[in-house]
Amino acid sequence: MNKPLSQFWKRLVAPFSSEMLETTAESSKAVLELGTTLQEQGTKLELLKPLVEQSDSLLDVLCSPVAQVVGAGLPFVSIAIALLKFYREKTHTEPTLEDCVVLISQAAYLESFTEIIADHQQLLASWNSQQHSDQALKKALKELDDFELDADAAKRAIASFPESQLVKHFNKVLSARLQQAGLTQPEAEDFTASVARNTEIYFLQALAAARNSVQPLADLYSNGGIEVIKKYGSIQDYLEQEIESKPKENVFSESFTYKDIYVKPQARKIDPNGNINDSSKLIDLENWVKNTLFDKDLNIQRKVIFIQGGPGRGKSIFCRMFADLVRLDLYRRWTPILIRLRDIEVFQPSLEETLRSRLKSKCHFALRDDWLIDPHIRFLFILDGFDELRIERSNNPSVERFIRQVGTFQEDYAQKHRVIITGRAMALHGIDRLPANLERVEIAEMDTELQNQWFNNWRQQFPTDKTTAFQEFLQNAQSCPYQVKELAKEPLLLYMLTAMHRDDKLDISKFEQATGTAAKILVYEQALDWVLTKQRSDSRHPDLNYELTRQNPEALQRILAEAAVCVVQSGGESASMQMVKARLQQDDEAKELIAKAEKELREESLKTALSAFYLKSNDDGGVEFFHKSFREFLCAERLKQSLEEWTEPGRRGKTFNVDEQQLHWDIYDLFGYGGLTPEIVEYLMGLLVTSAEFPPVELFQRLESFYLRWCDGEFMDTPPENFPQKKMRLLQEQGIKQGQRQVDIYAGLNVMILLLELHRYAQQRDDLKKQIIFYPSGKSEENSISSTQLLRIINYSDCFQFGTFNNVVGQFLRGADLSGTNLSGADLSRAVLSRADLTRAYLTRADLSDADLSRADLSDADLTRADLSGADLGRADLRGADLKRADLSRADLRGAYLRGAVLCGAYLKCADLSRADLRGAYLSGTNLSGADLSGAHLSGAHLSDEVFGDIHWDENTNWENVQGLDTAKNVPEALKQQLGLS
Repeated sequence: MNKPLSQFWKRLVAPFSSEMLETTAESSKAVLELGTTLQEQGTKLELLKPLVEQSDSLLDVLCSPVAQVVGAGLPFVSIAIALLKFYREKTHTEPTLEDCVVLISQAAYLESFTEIIADHQQLLASWNSQQHSDQALKKALKELDDFELDADAAKRAIASFPESQLVKHFNKVLSARLQQAGLTQPEAEDFTASVARNTEIYFLQALAAARNSVQPLADLYSNGGIEVIKKYGSIQDYLEQEIESKPKENVFSESFTYKDIYVKPQARKIDPNGNINDSSKLIDLENWVKNTLFDKDLNIQRKVIFIQGGPGRGKSIFCRMFADLVRLDLYRRWTPILIRLRDIEVFQPSLEETLRSRLKSKCHFALRDDWLIDPHIRFLFILDGFDELRIERSNNPSVERFIRQVGTFQEDYAQKHRVIITGRAMALHGIDRLPANLERVEIAEMDTELQNQWFNNWRQQFPTDKTTAFQEFLQNAQSCPYQVKELAKEPLLLYMLTAMHRDDKLDISKFEQATGTAAKILVYEQALDWVLTKQRSDSRHPDLNYELTRQNPEALQRILAEAAVCVVQSGGESASMQMVKARLQQDDEAKELIAKAEKELREESLKTALSAFYLKSNDDGGVEFFHKSFREFLCAERLKQSLEEWTEPGRRGKTFNVDEQQLHWDIYDLFGYGGLTPEIVEYLMGLLVTSAEFPPVELFQRLESFYLRWCDGEFMDTPPENFPQKKMRLLQEQGIKQGQRQVDIYAGLNVMILLLELHRYAQQRDDLKKQIIFYPSGKSEENSISSTQLLRIINYSDCFQFGTFNNVVGQFLRGADLSGTNLSGADLSRAVLSRADLTRAYLTRADLSDADLSRADLSDADLTRADLSGADLGRADLRGADLKRADLSRADLRGAYLRGAVLCGAYLKCADLSRADLRGAYLSGTNLSGADLSGAHLSGAHLSDEVFGDIHWDENTNWENVQGLDTAKNVPEALKQQLGLS
């Protein structure tokens, strides 16, 4: 039979009077236990007298000044358990399950409330200054007293307390009291929800504590309650070890932490096409993310937050700081889970399984089958470093599959969990069909206001006039070189500039003529010199760093550069010291330096010492760089060294010091691992063009010779152990899984990238443009049959994984000479082909969707049935091109030259043809629905014929200011009427 809550309370407190608060004369064990519990609290129990004598529930304590309750620190749960034991002993009656739930749930709720209210000092003050009774509160208390509880409702409260009917009545009482104290209804509801969620752990702990004394609890608790407590304990351990500690880690080898100098970044929104409006209003990234997370709109809840930004913009630090902010959330709405994607070695068939496999070694809660469907826990997954996934760059489908898994996961758990993912923008290039539910923003450069905040934090660590003077220098347009001002907008580079200036290692004068990449290279070069000469100490071996740097800083720099190559070739973020040492076998000075250090410190301590130079040990016994940018720059330094050695003049009749055999092996050794990244190539070319030892013609000739022989398959076919096979063996000895064919493909494609870069560099110089011309598919003579060499390379590269060529080389084809090349059916989606020469190219059925073909020369090219959807063809030259039945939907053709082009049957739905030159073009049968033809020139264009029929258009087609329609041929009658031409 159901009973009101007030009856439960009166029955439980009836066995003893208020005098029991002061005496323990009775000798039974229960009375003694209750008396001991109460006497230990002393005068604090004065607060309980009115509850025993006058109240209908324990929650009436909410009507008292809460400061007294919080200050007294009353152990509500302990008192509730003691009362239950006393009741059983005094009445010789076992408390029912409902009795236990009524009393213990209220006590647990009060424990949770007092814990949370203690963090809200302003609310606490307001609470105590207000009257403690009004009609809404009286009504809520009356409803609570009258609420009827049966055994089923009690069990439901134990199984899912935050969702139970019981807690809803508790929340009404607390919400009324909170609104009385000044909170709005939504604020009060958020607060009560956090109290209810937090109550569950107190509730279950109390049930566990009472189970040996109260039989109904013993029976029920045997059904898995201990597992729930373990779950919450595991989550708390994770938060303390993996989230709370991150902001407190030291910045590199400094004495201060990330939290000490962190400033909240700003960001710009990105439209669905991936474009950023640089003139758009900046948003506070932290507030924007919070608002997105708290938004109740289901469409917003389905969104994956993707935060992108270039190297050094502060993506990872934001993840650390935001995860800790979520941990500290007063309303405890989410449990943050921070995962570096670089640490995931094996990707499972679903994101759920991948997350579980990554967490299970540290987190007991992830072992539970229901960990993602637990109704009381909402996770915020922060996945940092999409561009650092341990997936081979050629394995594009795996990258696509992962990002789609993220999108699907968010759709499935929209009203429960949320996902934030970070990465460089380039990481999304080359991925076809990105999830539609990505909500993208890009971290903006630091403006003056953020720099001032950063310097205020820095000044707390280094309160000197020198700091202030450098801040003023950076913001002085007259005295500070423009390039330094630009670099200082990046958080990582701002730190490096300021720290080097602090240590008198920054030479500003070198930046006056540097621009772009060259300026960034100067920072890294000076920073490298800084860390190689800066003296640090180790408490066990105070002179080690001094010895390392004093004896041979050049050898130490080579160790760091070789370590960078090892990490890059590993395909992940770290490499073993054994691999580093193996690559230094021919460097006697470096070997001697390592041997000396290991003799004194052993290998583990050597890795610790190397942490002074941007390296750190990882959990797997290897080394990794503090930041990806250091690794990329040092890897480029190492590649530059070899490229210069390959062109050193020989002696005694030798043309070059490095002969062909050695050159070919060096190429496989350095480049037979995976695709060069744009960042490494950018640094490499920046280093080469400023080097006095860079002979571009000789380097081009040697690399081209290798490339042509590679195209013929010479190196793969050489017996017995050829270079690809040798490199494969060395990689596999270091645990890097790469096949012989993969090694050969990567070596050739990376050399092609270098040749493309040399070609582009030479074409900008009058003295080199005729000496250095690279034809990836061989030189094509006019009127000759199209060359298929490049198409064969693409097919060869894609033999073990479709899309390999495009994924590795596609972003380096800007300005390439591909005239007369046969690329029929080739996958070049999202490739960067701006300003490329594709005259007379054969591109039938080629996939050029979303490719960058701006200003490319496609005159007389055959693009029949090619997929150019979403492609950027702005100002491209398409005169005389054959585009029959090509898909140009959503293509950007603004200002394109299409004079005489054949577009019969082409699909131009929603294409932008504004200001395009379509004079004499063949447009019959073309679908122009939704196309923008504003300002286009159509004089002499053919708009209809017997084969393809009329052009198609709709009410969204923009005909504003179209020129030449009066002289266009076969204008459909309906269009004439629409435009008033008849």
